[in-house]
Amino acid sequence: MADTATRTMIRARGRNAYAAFDGSRPGERHPLVATAMVLPLAALLVVVFGGWEAVVTQASSVVEMLGR
Repeated sequence: MADTATRTMIRARGRNAYAAFDGSRPGERHPLVATAMVLPLAALLVVVFGGWEAVVTQASSVVEMLGR
């Protein structure tokens, strides 16, 4: 019972076999992979809920604020 943390760490290491090759920790994704996963859902939500005008308004506001 006293050595359960070590056994849990050993088991967790084996779950992500690719972590040893790419140097990332389990559960981390490259930002481009995360973006590629989110964009199709975001596009679907924009089409379904008709939020294109809101997206354009927010984007133009952010561009204006960054331009100052």
